Amino acid sequence: MKVPTTQEIMAQPDNGKPSFHIAFCVDNNYFRAMGGTIASIVANNPGQHFTFHVLAFEVSDDHQRRLKQLEQMYRVKTALHLLDLASFTQFSHFLGHSHYSLSIFTRLVIPTVLRGVTDRVLYLDADILCFNRVDELVDMDISNDIAVVIPDAPVTLQRRVAALGLKHNEYFNGGVFFINIENWLAEDITAKTLDTLLTSKTDMRFNDQDALNIVLNGRARYLSPKWNYLYDLIHDLNVNKFALKPVGKAIFVHFAGAVKPWAAWSRHEACGLFRRYLDISPWADMPLDTEPRNTKELRMQSRFMYRQGRPLESLKWYIRYLRKRSAK
Repeated sequence: MKVPTTQEIMAQPDNGKPSFHIAFCVDNNYFRAMGGTIASIVANNPGQHFTFHVLAFEVSDDHQRRLKQLEQMYRVKTALHLLDLASFTQFSHFLGHSHYSLSIFTRLVIPTVLRGVTDRVLYLDADILCFNRVDELVDMDISNDIAVVIPDAPVTLQRRVAALGLKHNEYFNGGVFFINIENWLAEDITAKTLDTLLTSKTDMRFNDQDALNIVLNGRARYLSPKWNYLYDLIHDLNVNKFALKPVGKAIFVHFAGAVKPWAAWSRHEACGLFRRYLDISPWADMPLDTEPRNTKELRMQSRFMYRQGRPLESLKWYIRYLRKRSAK
């Protein structure tokens, strides 16, 4: 897949459409990943102006500088929203009585933070690459919707519908959803979702994603899976496949599994594609992960080596896994 240069992208004329707003919720460890996502969106949508919102509790000066640099490189505006928990007094009950991480809270306050800035915003996870144009979303009328969502993988959908006791046979993946801000706030979706997280007696395996599905069941508009094409690199690596499978007309390819496209140690083709997008972003000087970084990745690498017929290397990685696990 050819990735255009910055010069080639900027050579395309402005399409004259309003800026399209996209939000991310990341910490310092995920700015590199988000940089690849943003670059892939810009590269595949020349002429479209974007406004990228980043919600976070703390961001290094270096990442703040790089984020702002996007505005010099492309037709984009960036906005960093540093969250102060004290300012969200309406959610103090949840924050004071919950074992859930702050990252869950971050996604749910997007409409509150962006009210008055834009009337609609697309939320994206930062382990996504854009493969095609987003014109359909840019032009979409969502004035009568609370949220526009994408169904999860069929197996996950059926399991979660049953586990959560959902009335309607639908379940969406929370990595991509398009929010009508005023309708979301009018229906008090954030507070209802947080309340569901605190009071539900069911197993909330996917935390806010499960809670959102309970609250929005039968009330969300569904789009084609091409807007959140779920790609698990582990499936390829388990059978020694290193090339990207065809993704058809997918717009957003979501690498939702435990192996990410910046895990260069996997040697999967997706890493090369991510690298090419990263190279046209302000994070171009940051290396990919040349070795597994945690116990889960060390164990997977041991398994991959064994299946590739490299038992000694498999043993080496398994020993490193055991050492790291025992050091915890």
